[in-house]
Amino acid sequence: MASLAQEPGLVTITIDGTELQVPKGELVVESVKRLGREIPIFCYHPRMKPVGMCRMCLVEVGMKQPDGTVRMMPKPQAGCTLPASDNLVVITDSESVIADRRGVLEFLLINHPLDCPICDRGGECPLQNNTLFYGPSTTRYVEVKRHLPKAFPLSRHVTLDLERCIQCGRCVRFTEEISGDAQLAFLFRGAAMTPRTFELTDLDSKFSGNVIEICPVGALTSSDYRFRARPWDLETRPSTCLECANGCSVWFDHRGGKMVRINGRVNDAVNEEWTCDKGKFGHGYLNAPDRPAKPLIRKEDVLAAADWSTAYQQIVAHFEDGRTAVAGLVGAKVSNEDLFQFKRMFHRHFHSPNLDHRWTRILPSQTEGVRGLHGIDEVHTRIAEWESVNAALVVGNDLASDQPMVYLRLRKAWQRHGAKVVVISERPTYADHFASAVIRCEEGKLFEAVARLSAAVLQNREGADALRAALKPFAPDAKDRAAAEALKGEFFTVCSESVYAKPDGGKTVSALANLAVGTDNAQRFNLYPVGANDMGAALLGVHPGGQGMNTREILEGCIQGRIKSLWLLECDPFALWHDHQQVQDALENVEFLVVQTSAPNQAMQYASVVLPCCAHVEADGTYTNIERRVQKIEAIWRPKGDAKPSWKLFTELMLRMNPSRPIFEPSELMEMIIAEDESFAPAAYHNLEGNGACLPLGVDAGAQLFMEIYQ
Repeated sequence: MASLAQEPGLVTITIDGTELQVPKGELVVESVKRLGREIPIFCYHPRMKPVGMCRMCLVEVGMKQPDGTVRMMPKPQAGCTLPASDNLVVITDSESVIADRRGVLEFLLINHPLDCPICDRGGECPLQNNTLFYGPSTTRYVEVKRHLPKAFPLSRHVTLDLERCIQCGRCVRFTEEISGDAQLAFLFRGAAMTPRTFELTDLDSKFSGNVIEICPVGALTSSDYRFRARPWDLETRPSTCLECANGCSVWFDHRGGKMVRINGRVNDAVNEEWTCDKGKFGHGYLNAPDRPAKPLIRKEDVLAAADWSTAYQQIVAHFEDGRTAVAGLVGAKVSNEDLFQFKRMFHRHFHSPNLDHRWTRILPSQTEGVRGLHGIDEVHTRIAEWESVNAALVVGNDLASDQPMVYLRLRKAWQRHGAKVVVISERPTYADHFASAVIRCEEGKLFEAVARLSAAVLQNREGADALRAALKPFAPDAKDRAAAEALKGEFFTVCSESVYAKPDGGKTVSALANLAVGTDNAQRFNLYPVGANDMGAALLGVHPGGQGMNTREILEGCIQGRIKSLWLLECDPFALWHDHQQVQDALENVEFLVVQTSAPNQAMQYASVVLPCCAHVEADGTYTNIERRVQKIEAIWRPKGDAKPSWKLFTELMLRMNPSRPIFEPSELMEMIIAEDESFAPAAYHNLEGNGACLPLGVDAGAQLFMEIYQ
């Protein structure tokens, strides 16, 4: 066979007689895939370290000698632990290998209950598939099998069937290597070995749902999904999770108009293939039996079903040309197209600037935000880039809760190349266990903690004399100096807008921006949103314009009578706003309240009109995640009852007030968005196949310090 020209970093190996080049050190189990073949596996997972526990991947291996002969190793080798090296020869389908695989499977099946007809993994089980392809046709084992507790609940979401466990260790390794909480371990020995928490407590990991998906047998199953369907009964469609702002790719399994389960979908740019428990188990509201299905109008203190025409008439009568007397508040699960049309309706037809999508205690104006005070963009780092950082400062709430995929990437950076991580928070967080330094502060003292760390960081740096002088009142302690040592070079800052829920949140964000600017790390500063499409709402300008009112001012205006009509778009102020009494007073006093929602909420009790709208799986639309990646979600099932896509509802209402050319598709709205803001050009619908398209990150207008916060 002719020799191949070898590139740097590549080695030449031979697999089943075919010569090919692969990266040096690549595992043989991955090299085989380059030829369109596979080696059967159980314990191996491409995103975790190889351990060679199950021995299912045994192959014959040899080395090509200088004289062209091949010297074979005396025993088979595990393909999942064997790195590729020059002149390696691999045989994956010899009689010996076939016998080895049959023997491994026979051993695994000795005590396996073989309850495939009732197992929830039936039809998508690697053990079942490998047995059919590589296993023995009959069993020689006739003795009584072991019996262990069935359907043991590891947690609210995860159920363990120990009889099916093959001790591959995937679940244990996931909690140790990926999620980092290390909650699972193999307890006991022999036939009694079981994956359990150390103190036999509930598995309360924020990422526990992933162990269900990576289990290669039916040992770990979903408590919610058990016995609800068979894989061949389900319709599976790609979708995007909206339970946080990371925008993870998922598979949406449904049956008969009901959501059955959510599984992670591979997207190396965002979530790899993982999900957090909020995303995996948080879509139950889609199956709520009392979801609004028809327009409702209040008559004599009772909400009665009505038609769309009557509902539109009442809305027009109370909102048309409302100017400062009408307002709108928006939730996070609203598509870009819906937001754009909602804003157009308020600005062009209601002539009102009173719009807001924010629900935090502190609501900075355009001039009070990071861009206004410091001249830098709020976001500089894409999700996938976090696994390559060398140092990071994490501030505020638990990163694993606010930004779960950023957390997993940052943990990978620590695990793979020892990234230095500094955490400042008021409570313990998931990131504490791998942080180089943890600064725990009292409630309401987050700003002071950031200021002390800033003073410590700047002590050993040149420049930023004005900032150093302003920080003199904040004397760093030993912990601050140890943390500063970890941040002595370039470092990235990550903070979530949830910090604005804290009394000193505004000053904290500004202090972080000052630290980034003062250390020449402004291009590594990140203030990420938390809600699913909060980024889209911010980019589309769904916030107070000119003399417009923000969320707090709108609620106060309702109480005082300055706001006569209020529109709630996919939001429940009782669930989002920190002052429930203020919300109750506002909704009781506003003269006319429109509640537009896809799920029942507490605000409906006060509504004058309830408008049923489509959930995200019932209408086409796009959503923008924290890294400004626009992803398209296509309708998966029909809307419930008479519910309409929100953009269509707004279009019909505007046509009643001002007849014009109608809009028929959300893609037309995206074209209008691009016409108004060319930065959305990558989000044209023809660019959104697959994993979507990233909008450009903002251009810094000139980084600057803001000293007033230290006075």
